Amino acid sequence: MLAPVALSPENRTQALSAMAEGELDILVIGAGVVGAGAALDAASRGLRVGLVEARDYASGTSSRSSKLVHGGLRYLKQLEFPLVFEALRERALILHTLAPHLARPVPFLFPLQRTGFDRLWAGAGIGVYDLLGAGKGVPGHHRHLGKKKTLKLFRGGKEGAIKGGVLFYEGQLDDARHTMMLSRTAASYGALCANSTRVVGFLRDGGKVVGAQVCDLETGNLIDVRARQVVNAAGAWTDEIQNMLGGKGKLKVHASKGVHIVVPRDRIPSGVGLITETEKSLLFIIPCPWSDDFWIIGTTDTTWNLDLAHPAASSKDIDYILREVNSLLKRPLSRDDIVGVFAGLRPLLAGESDDSSTLSREHAVVSPSPGLTIVAGGKYTTYRVMAKDAIDAATRDFATPVEPSRTELVPLVGAENYEQMWAARARLAASAGITVERMEHLLRRYGSAVTEILGLIAENPELAHPLPGGERYLNAEIVYAVAFEGALHLDDILARRTRLSIETADRGKAAAEFAAKLIASQLGWDQVAVKREVEHYTARVDAEIESQRQPDDHTADAARLGAPDVRVSVATTE
Repeated sequence: MLAPVALSPENRTQALSAMAEGELDILVIGAGVVGAGAALDAASRGLRVGLVEARDYASGTSSRSSKLVHGGLRYLKQLEFPLVFEALRERALILHTLAPHLARPVPFLFPLQRTGFDRLWAGAGIGVYDLLGAGKGVPGHHRHLGKKKTLKLFRGGKEGAIKGGVLFYEGQLDDARHTMMLSRTAASYGALCANSTRVVGFLRDGGKVVGAQVCDLETGNLIDVRARQVVNAAGAWTDEIQNMLGGKGKLKVHASKGVHIVVPRDRIPSGVGLITETEKSLLFIIPCPWSDDFWIIGTTDTTWNLDLAHPAASSKDIDYILREVNSLLKRPLSRDDIVGVFAGLRPLLAGESDDSSTLSREHAVVSPSPGLTIVAGGKYTTYRVMAKDAIDAATRDFATPVEPSRTELVPLVGAENYEQMWAARARLAASAGITVERMEHLLRRYGSAVTEILGLIAENPELAHPLPGGERYLNAEIVYAVAFEGALHLDDILARRTRLSIETADRGKAAAEFAAKLIASQLGWDQVAVKREVEHYTARVDAEIESQRQPDDHTADAARLGAPDVRVSVATTE
């Protein structure tokens, strides 16, 4: 493993300067999980790579998923066995090789509401799941449970609704942190990474794409980035990027909205998560991957044709989730139990059906124009395969053959020596002057890169104190988000580097001002800038809460757009 590179503000400036000089082998558009994965894939083959992202690392779909790495039970029903097999293989890699510090296996229960048919269907489906998942990386095989044992595990279950269950394992991870670690790992292999950098057009040489013009949204400056091949991994924004070719594109991406709610762990007494099927989607009750204090509950699966950057959860979405989960709970949840809500967009390959639940989760790689490769579709778990396929396609016609992909053997930043550090967590905690519980929290978020956090604390012991208004996190984690993880705005920190925006009743507002002052000197903010960042974050939270009171998508979208995006610079030609 190469020495980790810090995605500091200075590193970003240097990366943009370097991208403007000479020619890249590969320019990747979009720093979601697939784009970050593609940058790592290309850089680890020895190519000169640039990665640009219009907003923030993982700010789109890759911070708003169900937080699972899984084979996909729904795909068995659609008889997509190769997709399930591929996903189970990738799940094992993520859990044990690539990101053991961020991902872990967790037990789930498939509740049976009709003993005969449900047990036959679920048992057969999950049995195939086991068979396809040879070396799948989770403990044991599925087990059938009677009603008594099921309700012993799922203590909050409604006795009249649950007749038994099937117990099995899936994987989970904090998606935003995983995508961030992917980006840092790519940078460690030499990739030039810059968030808050929007592609505004392609550079052309006749009919060939030879790079892209990008706008640094922090300064407004325009930069021409030349590359032998451009890879578009923009997810839900794929059509928008294709339109820059004058409407010439080969893929049509359908955005499906998935909404989740977050509730305190004590509201649902259970020792396991839950996965079941509704008429419209799957219903998950998922142990929160970054905190033992919450459940994440979802999801919806509905067409979204409105603002892509800020998909809004409506009152209808929340009512649907509450209705479905309450059909299984002894003590029903209410809106008062909800501490957080988030909505994300699944970029599905459009087909003949208008029903998003039937559209393909498989991915496609196409070249609509010489010099441009587009990868779209797929699912979070199989990001590495999508990235590999995209780089294979992009480099197919290079005069000199490139090295084959090696990312299945490349652990992410923080993975190396993680198990040893976990075993030594009590000693590490004592030497740092923090509790063992706090050290466990840090190790699950940063893995062996926790030494960088501890280094900040050693330089300034005040950073070992909990963040006022966000006490699950240390002050050091806020400073670290800027110094090492590319955060440029308060929203980046409270919504993605931490999860205060969905795990506190005030959605992180109480912590906003203190956090902004902590990072002001790193980002060159004066008092006016600090005030502006806090006001923007407060407006964002208020707009999201207001959108969740609206009856439908259109009114929710209008309410959410009441808070403008913090990245609004207008390009200049200076």
